Amino acid sequence: MKAGIHPAYEAVQVVCACGHKFETRSTHKGDIRVEICSSCHPFFTGKQKLIDTAGRIDRFERKYAASRSDKKQAVKS
Repeated sequence: MKAGIHPAYEAVQVVCACGHKFETRSTHKGDIRVEICSSCHPFFTGKQKLIDTAGRIDRFERKYAASRSDKKQAVKS
């Protein structure tokens, strides 16, 4: 690497909206503020819930119920 052409790579504090703080290294000057982090994101915390608000699962089941029953009868025969 050439000397003097790269930005300074320093330790910075990352602060989440939930209050979680951690330190990382970056070329950014000052603290970094984020809205969501790994300690409060539902995917990482395991609190993610899949909600069927539009009834899509029921609509799918009704749409393919006839073809499923035909396949079950074909397998039994």
